[in-house]
Parts: sequence; structure tokens; C-alpha cells
Amino acid sequence: MLPTDLRQAEAQLREALNSALKSNGKGRWTIELRFEGLRLLPLGLRLAEALDGEGIQLLVLCPDAGSTALGRRDHPGLASLISSLGDHRRLQAQESPEAPENGGHPLLVVVGPGPSDYELVEGVCTGHPGPVVLLNPTLEDGAVGIGSVARARRKGFLAPWQAAYALQPFANGALRRAYPGDWELYRLDPGGFRLAGTFPQKPSCLLYTSDAADEEDSV
Repeated sequence: MLPTDLRQAEAQLREALNSALKSNGKGRWTIELRFEGLRLLPLGLRLAEALDGEGIQLLVLCPDAGSTALGRRDHPGLASLISSLGDHRRLQAQESPEAPENGGHPLLVVVGPGPSDYELVEGVCTGHPGPVVLLNPTLEDGAVGIGSVARARRKGFLAPWQAAYALQPFANGALRRAYPGDWELYRLDPGGFRLAGTFPQKPSCLLYTSDAADEEDSV
């Protein structure tokens, strides 16, 4: 079911993420809320606050020093759990890969990594045996969207990632996925949004049309 507001969407994503983490404690997961103007850092810190309150060990990794400092300032209770990608990667290089004495590796929540962060994110994730969540990642650079580099990335580092939660509005509809459920395609009708079809895999953008939804209805 589509959420009615951001608060409900956040509740859905927390439930879906908990299900994902229970299914695979070392998984690679994404959370995507593709709304224009969405403030990612506050969203990521609210998620971290909720997970921390549930007793889940975690670290929040920000793309740069500025967002790291902002997060620590606005959420002093989480300050010790907030770091930058670069600082965490340097720390990894200094530490032993053995599991911590408390018996597990923390969940890494990486907030809004972009194309310029690709190699850093790959290094952090490769060096982390525990689970990782990317919040609204845009790691695939349009400049390398085709060709051997893009193909190597999709078959390598990007291949095992799964959507724990996704919510993407588009013209006259929306796409949603909450783990472990299927992808759900909704169409906007005069009476509101209605479910137009479900898919085991994320549908291509060619399906985000009224015609495609009609074809799904006829199957």
C-alpha cells in the first residue's frame, strides 16, 4: 500500500529494513525515496535514531566532512555514531578485520552517496563484513552509464544489492517495494492511486506508462 505521507513512508521502510536484516545479517541493501526536495540527512538520522532505539548497532556514514559535522550538531545523542566515508575508510585500514569482541559488526547506513563516492563506497563495503544500507544512492555516473566500466560495475560491486524499500513517484503513478514483497506499480486514476501490477523484479522505466499498466491488467 502506498504511504499517505513521509511519516508513514518512514514507518514502512523501517519495517521493511528490519525484515531485510533478519533475512540476511550481512546483506547489501538500498532504501530509495525519490522525492524532489527531500532532505536526506535528517531522514537518515531519524532512521538511525529508531534503529539505535531498537538496540541495533550501527554507524551513519556521510559523504563529506560538512554533512558529518551538521549531523553531529543536530543530533548530539548520535554524534558518536556519525562519521564520514573517508574517515571510516581510513579507520578500516588501521583496524584488524576480525569481528569485534561484542560479537558482531555494525550496520552501516550510508547517506546519499553520489557518483564521485563510488570507489570510496566500494572500498568501505568491501572492508565491512556486516550489513550495509545505502540511502538514496546515485553511484552510477551518467558519464560511464554505458561501456565496459559500467558493465563491470553492474556485474561486480553493484550486482548483489537489493532494495529493502523503494518509493518512486512518476507521471501519473508510483513504484513501491517493501521487502520481502514484490515491486508494486500504481496508477493515478480520478479516484486516486490504484494497484496496476506487481513484479518480482524492478520493472524497467518502459513500464511506467498507462499503456503498460493496462497490459498488466489484461494478463
